[in-house]
Amino acid sequence: METRRLLLFIVFSFSLIVLWGEWNNRNQPEAKSSAEVPTSPVPQPISRPAIATSAPVNADSIVAGEKIKVVTDLLDVEINTAGGNLQQVALLKHHEAKDTSKPIVLLQQQDNRTYLAQSGLLGEGLPAHLASFRVNQKEYKLEEGAEQIAVVLTPTIEKNVRVSKIYTFHRGSYLIDVSYKIENTGNTALTPSAYFQIVRDSGTPEGASAFIPTYTGPAFYTDAEKFKKVEFSSIEKNKPALPAASDNGWVGMLQHYFVSAWIPQQGAQREFYARKLNGGLFSAGLVMPVPEIKPGEHTQISARFYAGPAQSKLDEIAPGLGLTVDYGIFTIFAAPLFWLMSFLYEWVGNWGLAIILLTVLIKLAFFPLSATSYRSMAKMRVLAPKLERIKKQYGEDRERLNKEMMELYKTEKINPLGGCLPVLIQIPVFIGLYWAILESVELRHAPFIGWIVDLSVSDPYYVLPVIMGLSMLLQSRLNPVPADPLQAKIMQIMPIAFSVIFFFFPAGLVLYSIVNNILSIAQQWYITHGAEMAQKGVAKS
Repeated sequence: METRRLLLFIVFSFSLIVLWGEWNNRNQPEAKSSAEVPTSPVPQPISRPAIATSAPVNADSIVAGEKIKVVTDLLDVEINTAGGNLQQVALLKHHEAKDTSKPIVLLQQQDNRTYLAQSGLLGEGLPAHLASFRVNQKEYKLEEGAEQIAVVLTPTIEKNVRVSKIYTFHRGSYLIDVSYKIENTGNTALTPSAYFQIVRDSGTPEGASAFIPTYTGPAFYTDAEKFKKVEFSSIEKNKPALPAASDNGWVGMLQHYFVSAWIPQQGAQREFYARKLNGGLFSAGLVMPVPEIKPGEHTQISARFYAGPAQSKLDEIAPGLGLTVDYGIFTIFAAPLFWLMSFLYEWVGNWGLAIILLTVLIKLAFFPLSATSYRSMAKMRVLAPKLERIKKQYGEDRERLNKEMMELYKTEKINPLGGCLPVLIQIPVFIGLYWAILESVELRHAPFIGWIVDLSVSDPYYVLPVIMGLSMLLQSRLNPVPADPLQAKIMQIMPIAFSVIFFFFPAGLVLYSIVNNILSIAQQWYITHGAEMAQKGVAKS
């Protein structure tokens, strides 16, 4: 009884958290976006005098730029000559949630959505992210056999300085190298700085689940302060908890399954910032000092930009970048579980079967703990009639009732909380598996069987949720009917209520829940039946 109440409380609490998060998401003010280049001032770093500042560029003097198209084997990119910024990035190997014939567009600037990667230089005569650029050709394509392709942009206005902004795209990679070559053609030394930022509205990404709220917003990482998410709301209140200036780390923008990030080279100094812009937009970025450039000398500063799926193997690109697969506080459990699930997938070639096998392995690993829990429940079921008599006899005297119940537990050598500890130990592991399934981009558009063609979205015919509800109903029948009428009604309603909730859950999560329930039913029946028979045999003797 105590175990069932504990489980009921945990499940109910988790559901409330999910629904509360979704209610907050749906009641946030709608983000406004502008179809023009954001009229944001260039960053003004304040903590290090070594980084120069510059007056804001007058955006009204900038005309709409031309689009430069770049296509590789993984990316379809648009660069705007107004600012020389990444205006659109489509991922050719990943598709839209609703229309799988079209690639998903991660970075974009449409009527109701703004998500851009911008960069610029700070210093007199240097091009910021609103400067006008020119380029030799309008279309670039990574040809067969070529490993990379470079796009060189030059400012339309140059004074005492010569600048080239170079994008380098690589075959088989979501990384884009962005570098500035700066030559001082004047008579005085230059002390410039470079900044790299991501600008985005706060809207929910298309295809996001209504009942599975996931994080959308900026994230920062340094070796000292590790992974930090900075919500749009804290930026709007001008209270973002940013990492301190560092010689390592990156800044990124997260959404479910995908991430973009600016990654400067290790050892180069950088200062992080986040701010609210006009038009309901937000920016997150970093500023880097450039060594002094004397007349006649030149230098180069660069950073890598990643735009693609969030995967644990991103740690190979930069320390901590794999944490953009956002398992939250359950990373310690979710990460190894996903590794094991991936191993099983390599063996069976189907993510649905991998989920089933992983759930079976976990249930087997926890079988001894489950047995302890179910035996305790079986003993409590045998004692139920005696407990009921005590409640009727001493129901008006709570102190005497508790005393008599404890005396009965002592006589029968039963710990009423004996089933709780095994359950509590298992909970973090199963929640870790829950998040491993939820956050895995590999399950996106991954088929299982028949009508289940995408494990990351809800079952289109609600077959799995109905099976889930039936399994919960059967599991509740294995438990004794609670003496409290209210509890009895709740236990009857729960299977129906959760079936409705699971209508909107991704099929992969529902599949995991079904397998877990079926295995729990089998375990509970086998162990409870044996324990009850043994307990009754002892009682008769």
